Amino acid sequence: MNVFGVTGWKNAGKTGLMERLVAEIIGRGFSVSTLKHAHHTFDVDHPGKDSHRHRIAGASQVLLASTERWALMNEHRRAEEPSLTELLAKLDPVDVVLIEGWKRDSHPKVEAWRAETGNPLIAPNDPTILAVASDTALEIDRPVFDLDDTAAVAIFILSHLGMTK
Repeated sequence: MNVFGVTGWKNAGKTGLMERLVAEIIGRGFSVSTLKHAHHTFDVDHPGKDSHRHRIAGASQVLLASTERWALMNEHRRAEEPSLTELLAKLDPVDVVLIEGWKRDSHPKVEAWRAETGNPLIAPNDPTILAVASDTALEIDRPVFDLDDTAAVAIFILSHLGMTK
């Protein structure tokens, strides 16, 4: 599968850019899946629900299914967090997988960056960041796109992946 990431510091605009990129790339006729890295404990389940009760009782995996969707929850139970490669292998084939987070992995990325956060750019020290989507003009050694110019960022990503329609 073709993989491309969106990375950056907290509040840099990653999730908004991801959301817009999914819609833009799908609108161009490609199928898209996403992976999002969470740095903190998160839970998509709710206390009191049957599936939550199964997990709390000790189930390693709980698959929840309905006519609209299914979800598989997997408890690490003290095992290491799966690698990006292991997680990608769990996805059904699509044209593009967009990845939010995983700053230190080796897949190609665009960095979302907002001046107001005060965080430094990651790109100058990371060759896997091929472009920056920013809310301000920047002078760096790779393409810089307006953070709100989703079409331009999508075209860059698809071009890098060798995908045209």
